[in-house]
Amino acid sequence: MPPDSPGGLLVREESPLFAALAGLARDARLVFFAGLPGTGKSLLIHQLAHLAHARGRRIHLLQWDVARPVFEASGPGRRYPLEHGVTHGVIRLAVGRWARAALARWHAERPGLADLLIGETPFVGHRLVELARPERDEAEPVLAAAWTRFVIPVPSRELRAHLEAERARRAGAPLHEREREDAPPDVLRDVWRELVRAARALGVAAPALRSDDDVPYDPVLYRRVYQRLLGHRHAQALPMDTRLPAGGVSPYDFRVPTADLVPTETEAARAIQDVETRCADPAAVQREIDGWYLGMSPSPGTLIMSGDSATKGGERVAKGKNMQKEKKKPKQKKK
Repeated sequence: MPPDSPGGLLVREESPLFAALAGLARDARLVFFAGLPGTGKSLLIHQLAHLAHARGRRIHLLQWDVARPVFEASGPGRRYPLEHGVTHGVIRLAVGRWARAALARWHAERPGLADLLIGETPFVGHRLVELARPERDEAEPVLAAAWTRFVIPVPSRELRAHLEAERARRAGAPLHEREREDAPPDVLRDVWRELVRAARALGVAAPALRSDDDVPYDPVLYRRVYQRLLGHRHAQALPMDTRLPAGGVSPYDFRVPTADLVPTETEAARAIQDVETRCADPAAVQREIDGWYLGMSPSPGTLIMSGDSATKGGERVAKGKNMQKEKKKPKQKKK
């Protein structure tokens, strides 16, 4: 459909991308797009929201840049301003703690498939990475369920370069107010370097890769890191090699009704105070931030989704068709 179509759809109906998004719009309860800035997550969220709305579903959004300011503006949050233009570590940890509890409440209050929650989970630098970690709480059965999907958009080298150039172009002529806050190209390259450091620590980088290498974007390495991070979740890599005709469309301009999942000021303040209690000094906060990728090793029974089937313990198994009836998995021990 053209960009000015009533539904706001840009994805061609005969494309594999449309089929993947349509399946999520039909079957999933929660969908999180995981990945670095500049990988097309926001536009995919936009497209999935329109597809799901066309099926009569109510759309809820969990977005880092929408929830985070509530924490920064709260009473305790004002003690933690930006550091060199980057969100303070205490705020990052607090957003993650709140998000797990918020998702558990959302799930309990909205049973069935009438509602769909779509979220953005960057992970890098401790941004909502808590949603990937197994915990012993009410959110874990929700996050580990088959009807909760983590999608990893993996742009080709050419598409990644185009997305970086588009970021630079949109910075001077934004189509939406939120585009002014998008990470510029130099920040995109910085977070890629941070991901490469995580890849080395996780053992998924090539042995020949020296620590002082300025590694260019590599879609294979990128996919491997996020699949490792999502070892306890139903995760699906989504190869991206085609540009969508989004020249006149902002991914933040939804043409369907949406509701943002955001904390109250009281919830934000409580989450910050919890972090202050757990991390009593700045060094403890920094250790948490620096080790954002730790504790992610997949368990033997983890399903890694890669299309119409999944890998479990080295064997191929079919995806469940009726995800609402799937039994809850036992809670995993906290690591």
